[in-house]
Amino acid sequence: MKYLFFDIECSVVSKNMAKICAFGYCLTDEQFNIIEQEDILINPQGGFHLTDRKGTQGLVLPYDYSDFKKYPTFQEKAEKIYALLQDKDTLVAGHATMNDVKYLNFEAHRFHLPSFAFDFADTQFVYMNAVGEFSRQFGLGAIAQELGVEFTAHRAVDDAYATMKVAEAMCKAAGLNFAQLLEKYQITMGRIENYEIRQNTSVAFVEYKQAQERKKEERERKKAEFHVFADREKRRRNKDGKLKNKRVCFSHPLEMQTDMAKELLKKAFAQGAFYSFRAEECDVYVCFETENGQRLKTAEAVKARVFTPDEFNAYLE
Repeated sequence: MKYLFFDIECSVVSKNMAKICAFGYCLTDEQFNIIEQEDILINPQGGFHLTDRKGTQGLVLPYDYSDFKKYPTFQEKAEKIYALLQDKDTLVAGHATMNDVKYLNFEAHRFHLPSFAFDFADTQFVYMNAVGEFSRQFGLGAIAQELGVEFTAHRAVDDAYATMKVAEAMCKAAGLNFAQLLEKYQITMGRIENYEIRQNTSVAFVEYKQAQERKKEERERKKAEFHVFADREKRRRNKDGKLKNKRVCFSHPLEMQTDMAKELLKKAFAQGAFYSFRAEECDVYVCFETENGQRLKTAEAVKARVFTPDEFNAYLE
């Protein structure tokens, strides 16, 4: 079996379009010996308009953009790209591969080409399974730096090479080849076929998602319980007190601590307070000392008085 590690750069990416300008690949044997590697440069037939994930800061590719007009189009290079990716004796992988596969899908539609049809692995996803961390993404640069791999970021063939070295390092650490590494972590490869894409998954990832869903359901249950309590208890609100006609708001983490939140709210109502679920409308905001999220910033922006739960309890008593 051979391994094909690939990476794609685009001149422009939007929700429904991506114009590929570089297809870089590194083809190896099962021992990660390089058979061939190449940066296939492509005329995207348009200008370069690249931004980061927030759509603001411009991304600069390490190429001379003016040269791309003289390169073949994607349609002219499609035969080789299809052959590389769809070789039955090749295990295909990338880093954050779903993005690149989507780009291929866009270009197949754009040039009225047949759908790509191949399975693919994702070294980022393999790494996430290896370290047991699914709550955040791991960039190729960060992992490569950790493993001592030097490369030019966003040059497609160099990104493909770095992806290969990341896979090689993980395989060496586990004493397995790449296919066996995927099997070790019970990873089901992604696939593109009939213009539809299925992402990589694994037993550990499914368990993580299920646990996250249970946590979400529990948060929603506690949130609903507190809201019902607040609506019921406000009918017993005193007309006078330290907080007469003041609007009190609790942080979300405090609302999740249902017993504590209920006790504090009862005391606030006893001192004439109203309760608001909107931080921008409050006069008093109560949150844990370790919090620093947007809700707190909103309360501070309207000059609300901020307490910790202990401070608020002492103030009320």
